Amino acid sequence: MSRSIATDNDTSQSKKVAAEKAVGFVKSGMIVGLGHGSTAIFAIRAIAEKVTRGDLKNIYGICCSREMEKEARELGITLTTLDEHSVIDLTIDGADEVDSNLNCIKGGGGALLREKMVAQSSRREIIVVDESKMSPRIGTNWPLSIEVVPFGWQSHIPFLKKLGGEADIRVNEQGTIVVTDQDNYILDAHFGPIYEPDKLALSLSRRAGIVEHGLFLGLATDVIVAGKGGITHHVIK
Repeated sequence: MSRSIATDNDTSQSKKVAAEKAVGFVKSGMIVGLGHGSTAIFAIRAIAEKVTRGDLKNIYGICCSREMEKEARELGITLTTLDEHSVIDLTIDGADEVDSNLNCIKGGGGALLREKMVAQSSRREIIVVDESKMSPRIGTNWPLSIEVVPFGWQSHIPFLKKLGGEADIRVNEQGTIVVTDQDNYILDAHFGPIYEPDKLALSLSRRAGIVEHGLFLGLATDVIVAGKGGITHHVIK
């Protein structure tokens, strides 16, 4: 048990250090996308500290979830919306799995729709992960999250099976179906290693009732990886 706790603490510390490195790219006057999840919270706190000290001024954040909006407001970060600022200077977010081409699987935290809208509006998308999230091919270690409208959600199960995925509806610890910020459901589909992610993404996008999927292809400009050997920074070529 103690070994597990130590490992969790090490991972959290690594994420914190990597998130703080990403925050180093934030400059005064920027519109900043604030991701969702355990990595993003470290970035939000680091930005708030710099704002409080006066190191960063005129920063406006756009959050990828209601949970992060609450956290950012409490920490004193001024928030804005994607409607008011359609171009974001820089976004810092996490990922569930990243391959060598900087393609990602996201959505484990349930905010994939907002995360992708923010990512595609960003001039620079910095993904921060610990080394366990790196993979030779996305889908190897993580299921693909797929956000669907509640109406007829079960009809997507056989459709995903034809595409090679075994899907389950996401439920919480009480066994209740998880509902996203946009009042949708999430299916987690296990495809195994995804050899043609662009083809799969197109098939999912064409399906009525699927709102969005967690394949983030060609969106990350940087990936900062925290590992035992320190921090590595990968930039899209």
